[in-house]
Amino acid sequence: MRVLFIEDDPLLGDGVETALRREGYTVEWLTDGQQALTALETDDFSVVILDLGLPSMDGMEVLRRLRRQHSVPVLILTARDGVEDRVAGLDAGADDYVLKPFELEELVARMRAICRRAAGRANQCIEVGELTIDDSRREVTWRGNPVTLSRREYALLLEMASHPGQVMTRPHLEQLLYGWQDEVESNALEVHIHHLRKKLDNRLIVTLRGIGYRLDDRLS
Repeated sequence: MRVLFIEDDPLLGDGVETALRREGYTVEWLTDGQQALTALETDDFSVVILDLGLPSMDGMEVLRRLRRQHSVPVLILTARDGVEDRVAGLDAGADDYVLKPFELEELVARMRAICRRAAGRANQCIEVGELTIDDSRREVTWRGNPVTLSRREYALLLEMASHPGQVMTRPHLEQLLYGWQDEVESNALEVHIHHLRKKLDNRLIVTLRGIGYRLDDRLS
């Protein structure tokens, strides 16, 4: 999962970014609303965490502009606890709120929840044939047996399993796995696909040459 995190407080921003990376997420941290809008035009993100009290452009304005073109889930992170503020944010297109100060566990849980809703899932578990992913525990089983995956292998499998049978392009998958600061080798994605096939089933992930990959939802 790739997170766009927009927060101008350097201490809070650094803490949340570090914590989310430790949890296995790819995180891009920006401090300016206009920069965030530009990033959304060029990159793919799974979710946006948006502070409202931003310099130069208020978070509410960022949200309004974002919603004109993007359906990415948005979680507002703010100290504004008035009912009118929450209503205004939700009406402008936010999917949920987390009030400062907060616990990281709640932030991550709410982030996962809005991503589930965006994907049309009701719970944390994804089942595709004999593949099961429990995203709350980050556990994977294949044909009843637990499978140990690296952080990026898990993120890759979760994205494809969330859209079984749908073609995932190479640029989309690479953007979800790697941040702006990461050095990416040309065959990095293929290496992760190879490892997943070895740990699961060689037929589970189908290659569409020149296009990308898809998870075969018919395999059992």
